[in-house]
Amino acid sequence: MARTPNYNFERQERERLKAQKAAQKAADKAAAKAAENASKPPTDDQ
Repeated sequence: MARTPNYNFERQERERLKAQKAAQKAADKAAAKAAENASKPPTDDQ
C-alpha cells in the first residue's frame, strides 16, 4: 500500500537543506575572505 504524500513536510525539508547549504557556502566564503585579508599586510594608500 502506498503512503499518503506529505507535500508540506517534503517542501520544508527541501527548503531547510537549501538554507543549510547556503549558510555553509556563506560561512566558507567569509572564512576565505578573512584568510585572504589576514595574509595581506595593511597598506597606506593615502
